[in-house]
Amino acid sequence: MNRTSAVIFICILCFSCGKSSEQHSLANYFKSSDPGIKSGGIKMIRVETPSGKFNVWTKRFGNNPSMKVLLLHGGPGGTHEYFENFESFLPAEGIEFIYYDQLGSAYSDQPSDTSLWNVPRFIEEVEQVRIALGLNKNNFYLLGHSWGGILATEYALKYQGNLKALIISNMMSSCPEYDKYAEEVLSKQMEPAILAEIKQLEEKNDFQNPKYMELLTEHFYTKHICRIPAAEWPDPVNRAFKNMNQQVYVLMQGPSEFGISGKLEMWDRKADLAKITVPTLVIGSAFDTMDPEHMKWMSTQFANGSYLFCANGSHMSMWDDQQTYMNGLVQFIKDINTGKQTTGF
Repeated sequence: MNRTSAVIFICILCFSCGKSSEQHSLANYFKSSDPGIKSGGIKMIRVETPSGKFNVWTKRFGNNPSMKVLLLHGGPGGTHEYFENFESFLPAEGIEFIYYDQLGSAYSDQPSDTSLWNVPRFIEEVEQVRIALGLNKNNFYLLGHSWGGILATEYALKYQGNLKALIISNMMSSCPEYDKYAEEVLSKQMEPAILAEIKQLEEKNDFQNPKYMELLTEHFYTKHICRIPAAEWPDPVNRAFKNMNQQVYVLMQGPSEFGISGKLEMWDRKADLAKITVPTLVIGSAFDTMDPEHMKWMSTQFANGSYLFCANGSHMSMWDDQQTYMNGLVQFIKDINTGKQTTGF
């Protein structure tokens, strides 16, 4: 074999090996472990509660033995749907992720017993879901967004021994401080006449008035929730809002978008953040409903914290500052997986 032929042969061999490796990797990622009839990764999990047993909906996307991300949606009473854009980013990086509608949410059972809507019970629900999905300290990344960030924080404070890493997305560690930020900063950014009209409707408890949502959408949601014109909001976002369980949401969050007045009103874990020692990423955004400076401060309180700042994002920065959010999230997950220390982005 002459030199030219040898070079060509080696190139073909390398190409074939690379292609084979890629195919093997894809085959492993999309390998299904579901016995019997395949369900597209969907698994209904039976959870025990003080009021009986109920089913919660989960859906696994991909397969990776060392990188499994469980997604905790906002609300309370929201759905997994607004996370669907993760499908455009995480599979390409080989990261497995799991959608999960918490009890009371659209795809799961929706019991009417209001005693179920409390933080300690939600924590135990997450733990039961973890066990059923086979997640453990060698592979379990927990991502909580908004209310999901409260739930993720609480879960870590009780069960961090089961975690590989924690991600708190767009959530402060104190509801009283969130109330203060909403009153002293966000409300003052609104036109006084518009704010007065919104406050008047709230004082009358007229939250079902179409005018209330109309004012919020134009003057608050498109500035601080998702900075995309309302008529162009992505379908997954619209579906998530449409499917919100208002009973759960109002009971725990309260009816107003300016702060929290429900069961979570006095929730505060600022003093306990240092107890969380697993690697923790905090994601904050410049135009968020949550104070980005508070979230930056949070990242310094964890024993092993880092901060991702979305300069163009709001509360749903996975949509309105997508590249920053997804690139930072993927980097954090892969850095932890390879044992690399991450301090910031």
